[in-house]
Amino acid sequence: MTLLMACALGATLLTQSPPVLIDSLAGRDSFERYCAGCHGSDGRGGGPVAAELRTRPADLTLVARRNNGAFPRDRVRDFITGTGRPLPAHGTIEMPVWGPMFRAFESDARVRERIANLVGYIETLQRSSTAGDDEGSRLFRAHCAGCHGADARGHGPEAGRLRRGPPDLTQFAARNGGMFPRERVYRIIDGRDVPAHGDRDMPIWGQVFGARPGGSDAAAAVKARIDAIVRYLEGIQERAG
Repeated sequence: MTLLMACALGATLLTQSPPVLIDSLAGRDSFERYCAGCHGSDGRGGGPVAAELRTRPADLTLVARRNNGAFPRDRVRDFITGTGRPLPAHGTIEMPVWGPMFRAFESDARVRERIANLVGYIETLQRSSTAGDDEGSRLFRAHCAGCHGADARGHGPEAGRLRRGPPDLTQFAARNGGMFPRERVYRIIDGRDVPAHGDRDMPIWGQVFGARPGGSDAAAAVKARIDAIVRYLEGIQERAG
């Protein structure tokens, strides 16, 4: 998607202007036009407009993993259409409810086909275990599981020695209206800009990882390690209720 298209899409989303419809009903084309500006072309939430939004876009490649490996086609369709349980950003100035917006410009039959194809395309983006996820799992086991437990629920073998019990890391999203607070989790793990972090039992991992050999790319290596852990934690979140 070009920068011009991204800017135009951002203006549409931030002002709730009607979408400029494309003729193609292909799921990939609709995703690139209406979703990639915020969620990114890869669906992971890092689109060119994402930084301007108050609620960080969700990683759409983890929908199935958060649903015990099964992609919830009907629920995703309802979210897009606007007939399902609303997400924190869905229907706000930042996240349109696409069903009514599409129906203002094309027939119900075309809207149903467009959304069905869009849901089908999002299903193709799902990932279960990638090299990046494996790295996050490895780092978690090496550096976090001792306190938080192998299942991340806060019952690791070192937990009893701590002044404060480790939190259940599978509940971040459930405690945040169903949205995983990725940036906040990153800052907590990094710890360098969290004043109380170093006063607790939890290490300041941004410093710990930064002390390892990394040459001129040391900062990038630290970010990559923390990003991998954050992605791993996002993938093990439990749904509320």
